[in-house]
Amino acid sequence: MQKQGKPKPLRKPQAQPRPGHQASMKPVPDSMPRKFRQGKLAGKVALITGGDSGIGRAVAMLFAQEGARVAIAYLNEHADARETKRQVEVHTECLLIAGDLRKETHCKKVVAETVKRFDKIDILVNNAALHYEKQKLEEISSKQLINTFSSNIFPYFWVTQAALPHMRKGSSIVNTSSVTAYRGSDALIDYASTKGAIVSFTRSLSSNLVKRGIRVNGVAPGPIWTPLIASSFKPKKIAKFGSDVPMERAGQPAEIAPSYLFLACEDSAYMTGQFLHPNGGEIVNG
Repeated sequence: MQKQGKPKPLRKPQAQPRPGHQASMKPVPDSMPRKFRQGKLAGKVALITGGDSGIGRAVAMLFAQEGARVAIAYLNEHADARETKRQVEVHTECLLIAGDLRKETHCKKVVAETVKRFDKIDILVNNAALHYEKQKLEEISSKQLINTFSSNIFPYFWVTQAALPHMRKGSSIVNTSSVTAYRGSDALIDYASTKGAIVSFTRSLSSNLVKRGIRVNGVAPGPIWTPLIASSFKPKKIAKFGSDVPMERAGQPAEIAPSYLFLACEDSAYMTGQFLHPNGGEIVNG
C-alpha cells in the first residue's frame, strides 16, 4: 500500500517515453484517498466575525459539529447571537464578543478575549459586512462610503493583524467576499468595491503568509437568504431575491457553510489564494 506523507517539491529531473508509467516516477504520485471524516476540526479554535446569524451562524454551527471551539464577534444582535451560542454548545464551547468592529481597538479586543479563553486561534473567518442599496453613484454619501469600507474591509486587516501572532503553521484564514466582486452591482457600488478589495487582500495575504504555513482563501457567495437581505432591500425585490441566477432561487446559509469548512480544514491543504463560488450557477471566471 502506498504510504501517505507530506508532499515534497520535485527537484530531480526525469523523463519517460509516452504515455509514462506511474510506478517509475520518483516520487510515486500519492493517489490514496484522504480520510474524510467527522471531526475535521477536532482540537481547533475558530474565530468568526459576523457569526451571530446568516452565513456566519451556519459556519459556526458546522465548525462546532466538526469539533472546533468557536468564538463569535458580532455588533449588537444579542438575541441572534445567543441562539447561535445555544446551537454551537450542543457540540462544543462558544464565546460571544459584542462590539463595533469598525474600531481597531475592538478588533484587538476580540482577538485578545478569544486567546484568553481558548489560548490560540487556528481558524479565522472574516465575515461581517453590510450594504446599502443606491441607484446612482451620486446618491452614495461620503458618510455611507466611509461606513461601508470601515465595516467591510478595515476589520479584515485589523482582526487578522491581531490574530496572526496567535496562529501557527497549519492555520487557515477564510475571507468572505461576494459574487459582486467579480461581476459588479449597479445598486451596490460601494459594497461591491469592498468585496473586490477583499479578493485582492486575500490573494496578497496568501502570498505573504505561504512560507509561514498559513493558508488564506475565500468564499464569494451569490444571493444567500440572510438578515442582511431582509433588512436592506424593498419588499418587492426581496420577493424575487435570487431568481435571476441559473438555479432561480436564493441559497441558504447551510448550503454555503461547507465551502468554509473545506477551506478551513486539511481537505484543502493544496489551496491558498483561491476563492470558492457557491452562487447558484453564475459563471464569474474568478
